[in-house]
Amino acid sequence: MTFSGSPLLPPKNPDDPSAHQRFQEMASAYEILSTSDTREIYDMYGMEGMSRGGGGGGPDFGGMGGMDPADIFAELFGASMGGFGFDHGPSRGPRRSKGQDSNIPYEVTLEDLYNGKTVKMNMEKEVVCGICKGSGAKGSAKPKPCVKCEGKGWTTVTTALGPSRLGTHRAMCSECEGHGEKLREKDRCKKCKGNKTVKDKTRQEIYIERGMADRQRVVLAGGGDEEPGIPPGDVIFTLKTRPHESFERSGNDLLTTVHITLSEALLGFSRILITHLDGRGVHVSSPAGKILKPGDSIILRGEGMPVYKNPDQKGNLYVMLEIDMPEESWLKTIDTKALAGLLPPKKPEMDPKPAVVDEVPFEESDIVDVRATPFNASSSFFDHASGFQFGGDEEDWEDDEDDDDGAEPECRPQ
Repeated sequence: MTFSGSPLLPPKNPDDPSAHQRFQEMASAYEILSTSDTREIYDMYGMEGMSRGGGGGGPDFGGMGGMDPADIFAELFGASMGGFGFDHGPSRGPRRSKGQDSNIPYEVTLEDLYNGKTVKMNMEKEVVCGICKGSGAKGSAKPKPCVKCEGKGWTTVTTALGPSRLGTHRAMCSECEGHGEKLREKDRCKKCKGNKTVKDKTRQEIYIERGMADRQRVVLAGGGDEEPGIPPGDVIFTLKTRPHESFERSGNDLLTTVHITLSEALLGFSRILITHLDGRGVHVSSPAGKILKPGDSIILRGEGMPVYKNPDQKGNLYVMLEIDMPEESWLKTIDTKALAGLLPPKKPEMDPKPAVVDEVPFEESDIVDVRATPFNASSSFFDHASGFQFGGDEEDWEDDEDDDDGAEPECRPQ
């Protein structure tokens, strides 16, 4: 039986009350078996994988009651799915094109990503047994058909689909794990104990290329565990960058902060400003006659991160300038009157001068502490200048409109 890509038409059978439900089951089965992606998910994970959308949030096929799509077609059309190309036949477990991949997080520094790095490591993986060549058997011994599933690799499970209605689907045999056959204990290979694979220690080498990004993957193709009859999977290293004490990365650009003195801010500087990620000293000279202010930044073009796959090209390095003020002890070593004559004049007094001037003591504070303190709405205070009460709970407030006796509000004596 073959199907085209056109949608299936609902069965025209109004006399059968279950026809609509059976059509929905058939449509769900067709949706699974009609594309290679959903077929692969179904072959690997069964109906549980389909109900979860194959791990990717796809359609929910829970309405099929866990039935095998091939069984639904066989039940509805009275034929096997062999002509459609999806006959499970004597299943021997999930069909996979290669072994499972191994995902390993690997921590790197910003220096590693800037300069590149070769990493050698010892790894342990499963390899096909060299004694039995992956058969799991000793000598010429052969496995026997599984008694539980009669060599099919699967057993039939009955599931309730609704009132007075049962459905059947296939489940992997738990006795032979879907292989349909088992080796007797005395016939098993002495080295792998019938498991077909053994553990082997290998030395692997990975190369972290210049300019690689955080969460980028380095793939060792075929470096994963081996299984008989299929190519081994891959080993995938996912890079995780450690925070750096001096530099911050943004794409191919870098950001850092440099402290300069007040003298350098006023008169300029010419010195090694930073030590780069490759150990180089970066010498920078500020332009003559340029006064640097707190919060100013400069850009060093071509001093950022190497561009991945094009390491000769680089991003930019942005330098934020912080001006360090001199210590108080420095004032004791100089002639402050002479310094005042050199510096720009102080700001003049306010003009016009306010009618009332209060002398308030000078105290140092940290504005961060103020911003970090949340406003407490339950606290209140009385402003004597205006005569108003601020803050407090809602029950502390009185509304003149709620006055039951309708009396005029009492005035506060001045």
